[in-house]
Amino acid sequence: MRLLLRTAVFQSPSVIMAGFTRALFEALAPPFPKLRVLRFDGCHTGDRVEIELDTLVKRLPWTSLIVADGQEPDGTHFFVDEGQVLPPPLRYWQHRHRIQPGPNGSSVIVDDLEYRTASRLLDVLIYPAMWAQFAWRRPIYRRWFGRV
Repeated sequence: MRLLLRTAVFQSPSVIMAGFTRALFEALAPPFPKLRVLRFDGCHTGDRVEIELDTLVKRLPWTSLIVADGQEPDGTHFFVDEGQVLPPPLRYWQHRHRIQPGPNGSSVIVDDLEYRTASRLLDVLIYPAMWAQFAWRRPIYRRWFGRV
């Protein structure tokens, strides 16, 4: 299943890319499930991010690997994380982060996700929760990088 969210902010792509730090990652976490960062290497190819999700019933590990990063000819900066260890019911996770240049020094942060569970029906059923988890980020991005 694919999910695509765009957030316009008032900073250049290079400033935003440099701002993807552990502090921002922690600030982007929704209130539930509670997220604890165990390791955050950064957002460059080969970096790892390890978190623990506390569902109140069980703590679930999640490890992602940054498999690509760079800058495209149009000035878009990007990095891609792929899930290595995923909490149930997820079986596949790829999150493409793109920061596209906009007018007058602004940018658009694009959260482009692809995920899969064991069934297409379950993919569809959890879509609203996935959407909410990433829509939560929009006002945080705007606080960190300015509103357009």
